[in-house]
Amino acid sequence: MLLVPRRQVGTPLIQVVRNKMADLRLAHLRLLSQRIISSATATPVVVARSMLAMQAQDLSAAKWAVGLRAAGITSGEVDAALSDGTLVRSWPMRGTLHITAAEDLPWILGLTSARTIASARKRHADLGLDGRVFERAGEVAQRHLTGGKALTREALLVEFQRAGIEPTGQRGYHILWRLAQDGTICCGPPHGKQQTFVLLDEWVKHPRRYEREEALGELARRYFEGHGPATERDLAWWAKLTLNDVRIGLAVARGRLAAITVDGEKYLMSDAAEERLSGVAVAKSVVLLPGFDEYLLGYADRRAVLDPAYSQRIVPGGNGVFAPMVVVNGRVAGTWRRGTGKDESSLTVEPFEPMSRGVATKLHRAVAEYGRFLGTRLRGEIVVSAE
Repeated sequence: MLLVPRRQVGTPLIQVVRNKMADLRLAHLRLLSQRIISSATATPVVVARSMLAMQAQDLSAAKWAVGLRAAGITSGEVDAALSDGTLVRSWPMRGTLHITAAEDLPWILGLTSARTIASARKRHADLGLDGRVFERAGEVAQRHLTGGKALTREALLVEFQRAGIEPTGQRGYHILWRLAQDGTICCGPPHGKQQTFVLLDEWVKHPRRYEREEALGELARRYFEGHGPATERDLAWWAKLTLNDVRIGLAVARGRLAAITVDGEKYLMSDAAEERLSGVAVAKSVVLLPGFDEYLLGYADRRAVLDPAYSQRIVPGGNGVFAPMVVVNGRVAGTWRRGTGKDESSLTVEPFEPMSRGVATKLHRAVAEYGRFLGTRLRGEIVVSAE
């Protein structure tokens, strides 16, 4: 099912068709570059490396984002990668939780943390947090985590309080966030449903090291290979870097990227993307994506995959919480939710427009695949209802 935007009054029909086809091309290439279609068998860390960083403030959603990009893996395998430190969760992009391959986290923070910290300066001042507080908190973290120890968030905040650092309100979160930005701590192995923290230098045993220009080149190459086609502004937004930094990175990486022009704007991607797309049945694809997935959040401009008319359905009230998405033929075509409590086996789909029987059949297969990943049978009828 393809959702076609309404033609604006006075816009030539040929222009609308050209734009629609251009968006479709971008969407299909992104499905491929993001491993959403034609994904081969892979480990969780291979997926993370291919994506460079994946939005992860909702951990269960982030695990499915990894799982759907590697044929056959399970939620348990993603848990194992988070527990053994091959995957790491921290705040390297836009001050938001992401999953990365462990060896990539330190050098990414080296590029992004200074601007991220600067953007939070006023908020920290409002909370009474300054350099002295963060320095003392870092000393407490070092003292209680050294030697491979891991503490839950609550336990670490207790140690801050014992040291005279008040963690109440939002102060505790922002202290942990700042220590992660400084490269002191990162998320460690999950402890049941609780997140733990460890010392980054102990947890990431084999970090990659780059000089700044080399790191900018690595960032540019891997973003465009894993998210392309995308623009310079998309990368600047995604990593919260200046356009000048993005262009320095592109000068290093450009020989390994291809460029296409869509409506007069240049998009960059893997130099093998077009060739790999040939013969792939994108037009028949139906996929369940989690909330906050990179397929939508990986770009400053999301119109190629989401009709702006439906934006409120994805982020109700503009509250920053992104709903899980149904993607049909590369376009976001609806939302879904899993039941809670006694209804955990049910899954409800709410399409933006009525779905054909063929799409509904493929949707059932997608639900079955999600259930296989979770290790549970998603029973119950899928309720499909258009508003």
